[in-house]
Amino acid sequence: MKLQQLRYAVEVYRQNLNVSEAAEVLFTSQPGISKQIRMLEEELGVRLFIRHGKRMVAVTAPGKIVLETAERILREVQNIKSIGTEFADQNIGSLTIATTHTLARYALPKIISAFVECYPQVQLSIHTASPKAISHMVLEGEVDFAIGMEMESEHPELRKLSCKAWNRSIVVPDNHPLLDLKRPLRLEDIAAYPLITYDIAFAEQSKIARAFTQEGYQLPRVKLASADTDVIKTYVAQGLGIGLLATMAFDSKQDEGLQQISAEHLFEPSFTQIILRQDVYLRGFGYEFLALFAPGLTRSRIESALYSSYEEDFSI
Repeated sequence: MKLQQLRYAVEVYRQNLNVSEAAEVLFTSQPGISKQIRMLEEELGVRLFIRHGKRMVAVTAPGKIVLETAERILREVQNIKSIGTEFADQNIGSLTIATTHTLARYALPKIISAFVECYPQVQLSIHTASPKAISHMVLEGEVDFAIGMEMESEHPELRKLSCKAWNRSIVVPDNHPLLDLKRPLRLEDIAAYPLITYDIAFAEQSKIARAFTQEGYQLPRVKLASADTDVIKTYVAQGLGIGLLATMAFDSKQDEGLQQISAEHLFEPSFTQIILRQDVYLRGFGYEFLALFAPGLTRSRIESALYSSYEEDFSI
C-alpha cells in the first residue's frame, strides 16, 4: 500500500467520483489513477467504489471506512511535514485562512498588514465564503483555520473558540423616515420595512429571530438576503429596503449616501468565532496570526481547546 494510492482514492472521492477532475487536481493521468485504485483494492481485498462500466458511481460500505481512514492518514502525513518545516524554517511557509466577506473587508485588513510585515516570507491565502462553507473547508482540511461570525461547529472533529463581541445596526439611505425618530430604534420600526440582511440572519435560534419572537413580533419580511455586506448596502442605496448588518461593516466615509442607526440595544451580542480541526498542526506563525487578531488567544489556550473533549468559548 502506498500513500500515493490513498491520495488518488481520496481525491476521486472529493471530486464526486469524477476521475478526470481528480486527475487534473493531482496533475496526473486518468488511467494512472484508475490503475492505482484497482491495485489498492486488490491489496485490500475489497472494492472501494461501485462501477458502472468504466465510471465510478458510488462508494461501497467498506470503501467509506477506508476513505475516511485514508483522509486522516494524509492529514497526519501533512502534520509530520509541517513539524519538520517548523524547526527547519520557522518563518517560511504558507498559511491559508477561510473567513466571511464582512470580516475580510472590515476586521482583518490591519491584522493582515501587521502579519505580512512580521512574516514577509509566509504566503498568506484568504478564502471568503458563507459561515457554513468555511466550517466545511476546515473540516476537509482545505484551510488551516476559519474566522467567522455565528458559525456552527457540531462536528466532533472541530473546535470553536469565541472572541470579540459584535452587534448590529440598521443602515438606511439619506433622508429615510427612520432617521427622524426622536427615540431609540424599536423592533416594530424594523418590521415596518422590507429588510435586506445576511442570509443566515433569521436562521432557527439566531439572535435576531429570538429577539422578535420573544417580544411577540412576527419576523420581518426579508426582501433580499446575501452573505456579502457590500451587496446588502448596494441594494439599500437602491431603495429596496433597510439593511440589518454588523455594526463594524459600516464606514461613514466610504458608504456615502447611507446612514447608520444603532440596533445594538435590541439584540444580544454575537461573537467572532475561530474554527479549527482538533487534529490540526499549526505552525508558529499561525498562532501569531490568531494572537494578532485576538490578543488574549494564546498558544496554550488554543492547544487546551484543541486537545480537550469540549468546546471552549471565551470573549475578549
